Amino acid sequence: MLASSVKLTDLCDFVENPDGSLTRNSPFPDVPPTEEITPGSKELSLSKDIPLNPNNKTFLRLFRPLNPPQNTKLPLIIYFHGGGFVLYSAATLVFHQTCSDMASHFPALVLSVDYRLAPEHRLPAAYEDAMESINWVQKQVLDINGPSCEPWFKEYLDFSRCFLMGMSAGGNIAYHANLLALNIDIKPLKIIGLILNVPYFSAVTRTESEKTLIDDLVLPLATSDRMWALSLPEDTDRDHEYCNPIGGGSLEKNKIERLPRCFFRGYGGDPLVDKQKELVKMLESRGVDVVARLMRMASMVWRFLILQKPRLCMTMLKNLFTQLFNDHSVGYVHQP
Repeated sequence: MLASSVKLTDLCDFVENPDGSLTRNSPFPDVPPTEEITPGSKELSLSKDIPLNPNNKTFLRLFRPLNPPQNTKLPLIIYFHGGGFVLYSAATLVFHQTCSDMASHFPALVLSVDYRLAPEHRLPAAYEDAMESINWVQKQVLDINGPSCEPWFKEYLDFSRCFLMGMSAGGNIAYHANLLALNIDIKPLKIIGLILNVPYFSAVTRTESEKTLIDDLVLPLATSDRMWALSLPEDTDRDHEYCNPIGGGSLEKNKIERLPRCFFRGYGGDPLVDKQKELVKMLESRGVDVVARLMRMASMVWRFLILQKPRLCMTMLKNLFTQLFNDHSVGYVHQP
């Protein structure tokens, strides 16, 4: 199945069951890791699955470039997929392709985390799985020259250059995981960047973009609200700190100003863009070094590009990723 055959209206398709679980009607198939390249394959990276927590049925999908640069250690991107906390997995075709392309194009090692989904596992379950993945990486690094270290880490990893990255709900997870990681010792692993691609946040009070784009083709406000209701702890609302980071909560004790350099990307036609702008302003006010890229294109156009032109999107992302660490300007850069 080709991603380009998917209709935009199918991206958030699920049915709630009487027992509280979901029937998920994903437009994308799950695909296995690419442990070796077969004739005719278009894969640009190798990948393997690694158990994270068998009790929780979570796993990690690790990607490396097919032809890594010689005598060069690679950064690590710990990646969290999107899906409103209720959909998709690290094995879902579109996220597998994204991580494979990143590993090859950047180049980098990419560790995609298959976290537990709501409502079967409400937040903070996904954050706990994110922290477990960070702790797993640290354990490998502590034994980097020993027999139990992941072989690709031993051969290719530069553990002084780790980034947390996520799209949509994955951006929310990356943000909260980075805050939680500030409170524990993860040395010698160093998280030096936080990459938030259209991060998923909201609040009880509607923003202007939510009001204007209430009937967005991909994420209508009613669907977004329902995803939050299924994901947040029971008896809470969208002003909970998991959803609304502007409200305070544990931000002070997490010393948000200690976050690493943050790259934020949003789109003018996204219903959630105004809440994302609020997050950027809050981070800047707390002294975080933020590089924010606000694309003028509508969110539907960008989602179309993701499905139809994944290689073009990866080139754009690589350029922005490079700018994050070479361009020290702060503030919004509007791009067409």
